Amino acid sequence: MLRELHISNLAVIADARVDFSSGLNCFTGATGAGKSLVIGAIELLLGLRSPADMLRSGADEARVSGLFETRDERLMNHIASVCDAPANPSGELLLTRRINASGRSSASLNGQPITLLMLKGVAEALVDVHGQHDHQYLLRPSNQLAVLDDFAGTTVLRDAYSTAYQSLSAARNQLSDIEAGGRLRVQQLDFAKYQLAEIDAAELRIGEYEELTARAVVLNNLERIRTDAGSVYASLYETDGAVMDRLQTLEHVLSELAGVDASLAGTADVVKTATLQLSEAAFDLGRYIARLELDPAEQAEVNERLNTINRVLKKYGPTVDATMTLRAELAAQVATLDRAGDDAATIRATLGKLEADVKRLATELSRKRHTAAAKLKPAIESHLAELGMEKTTFTIGLRDTTFGASGADEIDFLVRTNPGLPEAPLRKIASGGEIGRIMLALKSVLAAGDRVSVLVFDEIDANIGGRLGSVIGQKLRALAKHHQVLCITHLPQIACFADRHLTVSKDQSGKTTRTTVRAIDGDERVEEIAEMIGGQRITPVTRAQAKELLSTANDIPVRVNKISGKRR
Repeated sequence: MLRELHISNLAVIADARVDFSSGLNCFTGATGAGKSLVIGAIELLLGLRSPADMLRSGADEARVSGLFETRDERLMNHIASVCDAPANPSGELLLTRRINASGRSSASLNGQPITLLMLKGVAEALVDVHGQHDHQYLLRPSNQLAVLDDFAGTTVLRDAYSTAYQSLSAARNQLSDIEAGGRLRVQQLDFAKYQLAEIDAAELRIGEYEELTARAVVLNNLERIRTDAGSVYASLYETDGAVMDRLQTLEHVLSELAGVDASLAGTADVVKTATLQLSEAAFDLGRYIARLELDPAEQAEVNERLNTINRVLKKYGPTVDATMTLRAELAAQVATLDRAGDDAATIRATLGKLEADVKRLATELSRKRHTAAAKLKPAIESHLAELGMEKTTFTIGLRDTTFGASGADEIDFLVRTNPGLPEAPLRKIASGGEIGRIMLALKSVLAAGDRVSVLVFDEIDANIGGRLGSVIGQKLRALAKHHQVLCITHLPQIACFADRHLTVSKDQSGKTTRTTVRAIDGDERVEEIAEMIGGQRITPVTRAQAKELLSTANDIPVRVNKISGKRR
């Protein structure tokens, strides 16, 4: 329900706070007082009306805030999904719309900014405004089908059908993608297998490339190594005045001197150690030179192996690690592409069962919809007759169509308001008074199953008399057993049924005009009803009539919906 509405700087409303009750809320007041502006503020809040020229003169910003509350978990989750935000566990929804002097507007939900598209999605779930009928929930064929399913009790069946249809659509799309990409898949598979085979043929091993590179450097420089290493070895041992001969002589001299002067013992030891280390190095160098043999076959083998590795790394590398990572990816791709062929066969095998399930559920859903439509037609026409539209016919047009997300039915609520005219879709009815009464009849029958919790009727009593006003008042009060109803009315026969009576008045002080909204009860309400009956000149007779209307309204029992058996 809409618990509270706050309006500031909107047209002639400087600041107004309106508290609503959960039942029937009626707005009354003199013509031009601003009753429709209150409804306009609600439409603005819900994104159903352009903010153009609605800013109060001299104000920098206008603001409309509405505090809604709900205990419907499904509704809260839907709104959270629409706004891409977590659901508020308290069930409170604070909608705010701001308009600045430049004409730009912004919206927020519970303090978080939302787009205009999100705002309209929230509005459609919360409020149904009758008066600007292009925005009404029941005028959209897709919503009409959902409402019929609620009335028929086929929501669970429809959900089962929707799940089966989505599975069938997904399977068909998957098979189509596989078949459409069949040739490409074969090409991709062949190419991936070729790349995988080429990498595997190289038999790459971690660390091998570095080892081979080092060995190739040695083999390709073998002559230089042999020559230079041999020259060093000769200088150490083989030539006249070789380094080792001279060192040994020096070591002998220092050893003798150390026998004479003990302070040279340390120096003699260092030279002796150096001589031994250099001797061992020279010995190792001699053995290394002895092992040096040029093997052309090994050199060719190493160079060929390096060429093979470099060729593979150039295509798939740049390193052995990177190439091996790519090899793992190629192996996974081959497995996936191989599986795709198997998946196609599996999908073809299951399509028949999925199609049969969809057809069976659609047939059952369509049968129950037709049965419900047949029950709904006379009930709505009965309400229309009570509302002064005895010659109006109402038909739920169900047509077979291809399987879709909601079944195999297309729907239109069709109305003929005058004999001799063709039936036309409800959304094309032009008369505001007729559309209001038709919507009231629809809501009266569908009240228990209707998912929109707040209904707003803007001057539903247009072009009707007092006798019919009492009928409309009773229906609005019955409707208010399932919904919160907000209604603007000029008829006392309707206003007397209100659970909360709000009066709208306009005050002029100099050049300033202000509209105020306040709840009335008791004697004030009697005076307002009396003024609605007889005009500004209130007499004891009009007061008595007002009291009688209020007393009669309180005594009329709430009727029971003969179709659903639920109180309405």
